[in-house]
Amino acid sequence: MLPPPDAFLPELSFQTSRSSGPGGQNVNKVESRVELRFRIPDSLLLTDEQKQTLLQKLASRLTSEGELLVAAQEDRSQLRNKETALRKFYETLQKALHKPKARKATRPSQGAVRQRLESKKKHGDKKANRGRVDF
Repeated sequence: MLPPPDAFLPELSFQTSRSSGPGGQNVNKVESRVELRFRIPDSLLLTDEQKQTLLQKLASRLTSEGELLVAAQEDRSQLRNKETALRKFYETLQKALHKPKARKATRPSQGAVRQRLESKKKHGDKKANRGRVDF
């Protein structure tokens, strides 16, 4: 089970920078882009099993020190970008730690098999009766 999002706050570090893209003068003078950093190996909230799972599943998104980076620059506001980065971070953790339900193999019932075969027979008879009619 994953702790609530606000429990991670002491283990997160934030860095701001100027955002790219359109925005006029605001982009040139305001550091609205937020980059969230989370060191998976040093986390006290996650179990060793969860840490290993995250290190494996998120390997392409980690730095060489095992640091997860999440950036947000969608908004003009630094605060809203920080909230977006936190949301993205938590969703990433949830998705990586989600264990899919094991599929149980099932077999069709005898009635379903009989019904399917009857349907196929009826369809085949219908096709067999097509064609030229000789007088």
